[in-house]
Amino acid sequence: MNLLFITIDGGRLDRILKSSVFNEIEKNGTVFNNIITYAPYTIGAMHAVFSGEFGFKTGVNSYWSTYQFKKEQYKTLTEYLKENGFKTFGDAINELILPKQGFDRLNYHNEDKDDLLQRHKDLLEEMKEINSNGENFFLYLHYSNIHTNIKKNVLKKFNNFSQEYFKNKKDNEKNYDKYFEGAENYILSILNQCKNLGILQNTLVVIISDHGISIGDKIGERAYGAYCYDYTIQTYLLFISKKFLPSTKIEQQVRSIDIMPTILEILKIEQNPEFKKISGKSLLPLINGIKEERTAIIETGNPLHNEQPPKEPNVVAIRKSNWKLIWNLYDNSKELYNLEQDAEETVNLIDENNEMKERLFHELLILHPRLAYVRKKIQ
Repeated sequence: MNLLFITIDGGRLDRILKSSVFNEIEKNGTVFNNIITYAPYTIGAMHAVFSGEFGFKTGVNSYWSTYQFKKEQYKTLTEYLKENGFKTFGDAINELILPKQGFDRLNYHNEDKDDLLQRHKDLLEEMKEINSNGENFFLYLHYSNIHTNIKKNVLKKFNNFSQEYFKNKKDNEKNYDKYFEGAENYILSILNQCKNLGILQNTLVVIISDHGISIGDKIGERAYGAYCYDYTIQTYLLFISKKFLPSTKIEQQVRSIDIMPTILEILKIEQNPEFKKISGKSLLPLINGIKEERTAIIETGNPLHNEQPPKEPNVVAIRKSNWKLIWNLYDNSKELYNLEQDAEETVNLIDENNEMKERLFHELLILHPRLAYVRKKIQ
């Protein structure tokens, strides 16, 4: 079986869930619509996906830490595939977002100039040729056009506290919907190309969003990466394969670190015990009906009033299915939200539910041991 892995950079979950295009392609696959990213920005998010591990363990926990990835301790998805006979190719937005290990060829497109659709269709033609020679391929495709438009029309025009931006949420929504429509057209065209080339029959297709995008949801974050609220950390995962029953939806909370071990299990590739055991776990038991809560840890670096984010995370969160605790390390404040009753995260219950606050905070310190040191330092 081949593997085609597509990332929709900046795909908001609320738009995906309402999309007639995604609803249609989901009829052929299994969708997870409550998957929590490790980081609400691409570098941290994609390293977690490709390693099956939280960034505070792999070393990639900030915008600046790509080259700190502990490649001697954590084996990537691409390396597993390469060692099991796959020809491995990718087209990414830049050299920072993915671990390079294991790729036969990893290209980088110019997000401002290249025609991504044509570029990626050409790559699929190449994969067809590889398949015709009796070899399996792994192809990673990064759809960056939403990010490109956000960069041009939001990041370069406004800051995280620009009143002009946050007062015009309806216009922001309209603009984002135009960008998202481009992603819909891209996915349709890529899947049609796969069908026309006859490679869908023996290919596992994985489609994800790496993180969401603010459209003026909360002042202090004009796009992504400043906060750990659900509009940027709730993402999307779709498996399309003949191995799965069609039109299957999994509502349980899972994590982006669970994607890699799931792919390995589908492809019957054993994890190497010589590397560190990862926190990610296969999702196949959930697909088979098992009910299980997967606790998510999220981290990011809020730039506050600076131009660039900090070198280390200064916001960390722990999320359960119905509750979330956010710890703002930069001022030692905490936020507690009942997600079942307050999906928009507008009512901070930190002073009203001490039991839940202490329970989540205790678990956070256990799962993320370094925070115990940070706690002593800032108190």
